[in-house]
Amino acid sequence: MAFDCDYLIIGSGFGGSVSALRLAEKGWRVTVVEQGRQITPADMEAGKCSPLKLTWLPQLGLRGYLAQHMLRHVFIVGGVGVGGGSLVWGAVMLEAKPSFYDDPKLKALGPDWKAELAPHYVTARRMLGVVINPRLTQQDDYLRRTAERMGVVHTYGPVTNAIYFGEPGVTKSDPYFGGEGPPRMGCQFCGGCLTGCPYGSKNGLTYNYLHLAQARGVSVLSDREADRIEPLSGGGYRVTLMDPVSGARLSDMRAARVVIAAGVVGTIKLLYKNREQHRTLPRVSPTLGQLVRTNSEAFTAVLHPPGENLLDGTAISSDFYPDANTHITQNRFDRGMRFMRMYFGPLTDGHHRLQRVLKTLVAIITSPRLGMRNLFGRHWEERLTVLTVMQDLDNRFKLYFKRTWWSPFKARLVTAPYPGHEVRSFLPVANEAARVLAEISGGQAMGFLSESLAGVANTAHILGGCSMSRDADEGVIDVRHEVHGHPGLFVMDGSSVPANIGVNPSLTIAAMAERFAGLQPAAQEM
Repeated sequence: MAFDCDYLIIGSGFGGSVSALRLAEKGWRVTVVEQGRQITPADMEAGKCSPLKLTWLPQLGLRGYLAQHMLRHVFIVGGVGVGGGSLVWGAVMLEAKPSFYDDPKLKALGPDWKAELAPHYVTARRMLGVVINPRLTQQDDYLRRTAERMGVVHTYGPVTNAIYFGEPGVTKSDPYFGGEGPPRMGCQFCGGCLTGCPYGSKNGLTYNYLHLAQARGVSVLSDREADRIEPLSGGGYRVTLMDPVSGARLSDMRAARVVIAAGVVGTIKLLYKNREQHRTLPRVSPTLGQLVRTNSEAFTAVLHPPGENLLDGTAISSDFYPDANTHITQNRFDRGMRFMRMYFGPLTDGHHRLQRVLKTLVAIITSPRLGMRNLFGRHWEERLTVLTVMQDLDNRFKLYFKRTWWSPFKARLVTAPYPGHEVRSFLPVANEAARVLAEISGGQAMGFLSESLAGVANTAHILGGCSMSRDADEGVIDVRHEVHGHPGLFVMDGSSVPANIGVNPSLTIAAMAERFAGLQPAAQEM
């Protein structure tokens, strides 16, 4: 049977790009399809000036590179475009916490995951140019003093970043791959990593894995959304590609093997659609979407007094651990994130949702000055510190694909709580850290209104939903990432991570993709 490629990879994020390079090195013909566009430095400059240029919302014709999914129990943000999440990630690269390897579900799978992932962490760090952040400035000092006030200054330090820290603003020939990579410009410490790096200093996937993959013949097809995945009678799969904006059918591709790496939301939606709607993948496990995790996150912030300018640095440059289960990083927002002014409001406490809603509304009404300063104050991004607070606790939710009363004609992803393990929208330690930082800096502590008013958790680190297991009764894929019941169909992205990492997950996903590709045979062995 004539195939268009040996491996068709759906998605170009950390799972897809790493897999593409390693499979090409093994002699396979590889094609990567990505629903987003090829994002240029000019696109990133435009995204920093207009939320309409930044936002991915194809239903309204918006084709930026930042996706936001507002669901009932969780608000998810991520990247869309060639390079996936690396377009908008903060370049923080940390290994999983020790508790990750102690998770009973992970240990039950058989492999010694710590030993198996160790060499792949080393490779991923080298490929992504991970080094200790060399520059700590005023915002980092505020965070250090916060850790000191909370009695854990010994846990504070600079994070490891995937950024080229050459001579600021100076472009030099490839510093990583002996001339095989593109020229790179030294980081200018503008604080704008989260809306993309138009200077090419952040080590996004288009500068390493994906760049090297294309040099080895990998074809990258942008502006194409995978829809129908149909097993062929003689082996392999036919994948229908659609226009992500119009929904028009573009083409079919025949591949001997398919790797789904569309991110948690995209992967779960695609598998649900093919199991329930197209009925082409009927043996996908009934556990699909039943164990989805965040890093148990909460976001708080401090608006500093006029005259402060805290943008000097990378988006995320330092961190600390207030307790054994919690990890806190600071975040800089550049002008491209100004639209998030409307997300912030008074900082309120309380596990009871209605009581917290009432507290927040009363605070908005009785103390309007904070709201005015936040919404209309000058140099907002220069005066802002956002805290990302992550925990390794076993919090979960479920994702379903179904029609609802507000969408009776088209199935959509919806969430459901996981009794006894609900994802929390209030973390007391997050509020404590924000208040301490505000007291130290003379600023005002703020919270996310989606958490305090809607009871919705926020995350940029969604994981799980395609759990690893020994069979389809317990999970979607095996330890080689192959979908139970569908030979030659694989899942390799954050949805395949079977436990809570507890820190920013990009490095772990890259290491797992290195492991996955290493388990695949070489072309000459077939």
